[in-house]
Amino acid sequence: MPYSDLLKPIHHFLHAPTSDSWVEKAKQPEQQSVLLIDHCNCELKAAQTAMLLIRKYAVDKENAAELLAWLKPYEDFVYRRDFEGRFNGKHGGLSKAIVAKGDVRFGAELVDKMVLLIKEELHHFQQVLDIMTARGIEYSNVRAGRYAKELMRQVRTHEPATLIDKLICGAYIEARSCERFAKLAPHLDSELSKFYVSLLRSEARHYQDYLALAETVAGGDISERVNYFGQLEAKIIQSTDDDFRFHSGVPSSE
Repeated sequence: MPYSDLLKPIHHFLHAPTSDSWVEKAKQPEQQSVLLIDHCNCELKAAQTAMLLIRKYAVDKENAAELLAWLKPYEDFVYRRDFEGRFNGKHGGLSKAIVAKGDVRFGAELVDKMVLLIKEELHHFQQVLDIMTARGIEYSNVRAGRYAKELMRQVRTHEPATLIDKLICGAYIEARSCERFAKLAPHLDSELSKFYVSLLRSEARHYQDYLALAETVAGGDISERVNYFGQLEAKIIQSTDDDFRFHSGVPSSE
């Protein structure tokens, strides 16, 4: 397995591996379009989630507006289809640096880590979209699976616990993505295999950044909550799913 040292902490962090039945279904040629479209959607959702965290917890209205303008071309394409999908490097395109509010203890760290994550997720979105276009796969909005929703249902409703839990959930989503890219890569064609392997390092860093931020916000040990969500995440991906998605559970026999 390439990058075995990189994947070792991922496997330790996750409480259960992806099932063989999910991998068997995912490597079927007829599932390629479903996975690529869902993967494309997931990259944008990851960028949106990180941006919401910055806007809610770390910046003023002026900086929030700058962030919204950065994301607008991607959302125009996905939700309104009034953009052609030629982003021409817009993933790196902030017209000015985002500055955290001075009264937020963890603001600067949240902004630094999440802005980098957004840049990478938007770049990945464009890369997946380019692969889809080259293969004649039309972009579409697919119904989201239950994975992230079930994790987020268990997020506590008072601060700073809400933010801590959201960050831990983000860590598990990124770690699971990394694990699945690695599991799928050996079974795909050369282009997709190389692409998925190229994503491993950034996905692994994303999970670590989310965890580091959760610890910073908490100002202490978060192992109990990390373990709670680890058990929940494992339960979700080990249970049966009727909808096949990149983060779905064990495929239904139907």
